[in-house]
Amino acid sequence: MAELKKKQKCPEGTPDWMVTYGDMTSLLLTFFIMMFNISEVDVTQMRIVLAAFQGLGLLTGGNTLQAGKLAELGNTIESLPSVDRGRALDRARKRAISEFQPELKTKKVRIKEDERGLVISLAADAYFDPGSAEPRMEEARPTLTRLADLLTSEELRDKKVRIEGHTDSTPTGPPWKSNWELSAARAINVLHRLVEYGVNERQFQVAGFADTVPLAKEDTPEGRAYNRRIDIIILSEGHL
Repeated sequence: MAELKKKQKCPEGTPDWMVTYGDMTSLLLTFFIMMFNISEVDVTQMRIVLAAFQGLGLLTGGNTLQAGKLAELGNTIESLPSVDRGRALDRARKRAISEFQPELKTKKVRIKEDERGLVISLAADAYFDPGSAEPRMEEARPTLTRLADLLTSEELRDKKVRIEGHTDSTPTGPPWKSNWELSAARAINVLHRLVEYGVNERQFQVAGFADTVPLAKEDTPEGRAYNRRIDIIILSEGHL
């Protein structure tokens, strides 16, 4: 009987080609995660990722490595309108944080980004007397003038802005029928002051929400104070 041929032993461990394949898939995953929300991509990070793909076309292989319609993606992706808008809001956020450092430390102003856009919140108690819709201009003037400068800057002069008035759930008294009127009047008066300092009122929307959009629970004085605010929102494209 013929001797059985000895089976060749498979080499142990991961094949060498898996290293290159793993690097490529990791880069692709990173690339598409960043593309998922391109409006907020950091330009420097994008350049680093795109640089990682340079040289792939020099490899020998199939048609998938040939230059195609997307060969210039790396040169054009940073010129997309969504990237420009993202850059503008990012620069505005950094400038706002720098401009309002004193107010941020004392919590008269809060700055955040959410699905609506860039939100600059003014603590109502710092700028309004209880039940009043007229800003205390001695305290409000420095903040409002810097806010107007920000909103008329090159990054934001063409942006849509919404001013929202918010109260707590404590019932108000005369001359207001309810917190709806008070919250709307505060937002309108902030707009009037900003117009006096040079903003274009055609960029703006105004809304009063009374106590319907609280940020904190109403069972403590601190929570109620936190809810009394004026939100100035530089709107993202999806919330115009």
